[in-house]
Amino acid sequence: MAITGQDTADTRHTARALRALEYDDPSVRLAAALAVGTEPDPRYVDRLIERCATEPEFSVRDMLTWALTRHPVDLTLPRLLGELGSEHARARSQALHTLSKIGDPRAWPAITRAHLCDPDDEVARAAWRTAVVLVPEGEEPALAAVLATQLGRGGPDTRLSLSRALVDLGDVTAPALHAAARAADPGVRTHALATDRLRRDPDAGFEAAVEEAKRVVALGD
Repeated sequence: MAITGQDTADTRHTARALRALEYDDPSVRLAAALAVGTEPDPRYVDRLIERCATEPEFSVRDMLTWALTRHPVDLTLPRLLGELGSEHARARSQALHTLSKIGDPRAWPAITRAHLCDPDDEVARAAWRTAVVLVPEGEEPALAAVLATQLGRGGPDTRLSLSRALVDLGDVTAPALHAAARAADPGVRTHALATDRLRRDPDAGFEAAVEEAKRVVALGD
């Protein structure tokens, strides 16, 4: 097949866009990711996913995710699922985040307990959000039971992420939260009580719910 001038120009354009994703200036990388998403091309997919695993700037990673959502799911889904087994935490967390934005239910079986309990907080937080988006009807109680095992972990941001995930699952989380509220660890009890308060009153606010839970725990439940 003959190579036309247009083919050559397209190849050069693609090469320039991919090179721009590597520039030192994050504003250039951000613009490149925007351009790639604006004009999707299957040739971009592999490089976008590779870049997600190494991109240090949150805003650029978010744009890379958006660019991936602009490409056909049948191209992006297998590659993203492959990233879930990466030894690099950022690759796992960004793949999970992107899967939550795509929302394809075929990804659900790949979200394992290992992801939900990942020792890296960013991976675990991404897994919690993604699992809540993808969980099939009827499997919410089992997911809630696994998420409840993570109560009390991490700092305020991590705890807030977990509480939001449990609240988003709805009333099916009540048994798991009530069980966790009787745990030996006061941090787990506090987090469980605060999350249950948010489940019953989403407008309560996380900080207020935590302070109330601390008082309850201090008074011996």
